[in-house]
Amino acid sequence: MKIGILQTGHFPDALQGDMGNYDDMFQRLLAGHGFTFQTWPVVDMTFPDSAQDADGWLVTGSRHGAYEDLPFIPPLEDLIREINTSARPLIGVCFGHQIIAQALGGKVEKFEGGWSVGRTEYVTSQGDGITLNAWHQDQVTRPPEGACTLASSEFCEHAVLAYGDHIWTMQPHPEFDATVIDGLARTRGKGLVPDPLLATAQSQLTAPIDRDKIASQMAEFFLKSSTNDRANA
Repeated sequence: MKIGILQTGHFPDALQGDMGNYDDMFQRLLAGHGFTFQTWPVVDMTFPDSAQDADGWLVTGSRHGAYEDLPFIPPLEDLIREINTSARPLIGVCFGHQIIAQALGGKVEKFEGGWSVGRTEYVTSQGDGITLNAWHQDQVTRPPEGACTLASSEFCEHAVLAYGDHIWTMQPHPEFDATVIDGLARTRGKGLVPDPLLATAQSQLTAPIDRDKIASQMAEFFLKSSTNDRANA
């Protein structure tokens, strides 16, 4: 199964030597499930020809805001709507979560409550919990019509969304491990995120998170949705 990665930003240059770019992180996260990958750096205005160019799609995080007037955002929203119409599986993470919601009629805003950084606990609609690393201020404040909220936190009401059985998006970063959070706290976070939040995030680097569990669920989602798509073709 070919996964198309729509890269919407670049990881800090100072960290890429050790950690790679956003697409590298997702390829590592989803390794071992038989996927092949192709990256389109849409942030640099490089787009696939159509939704048919991959069997499933993933929209990455970014330092940009979904509501910003940037040249790559309108064509990306058009592509998201095309993927939605095609019913091919689509996953969005952080900015990807936000831009998919915006493209399909929801609202994204810079949250007045500030930042969520590092290890964060979420409660699912089933009543259990998941813990992942977060790094955001923007969030989906109004989901599109028909989207279902699957998990939330006190800080982020719509942390995980599902759209039917072919789109699954999340605000936290399953691709971010402790090394990534530490690197961001030391580089991008300084002067942007309040120091106490950075200190708390760094103090929790060794605490367990559910990234392996979510990675397995992401892989299962791609494989199941792709099977359903072929069966309905």
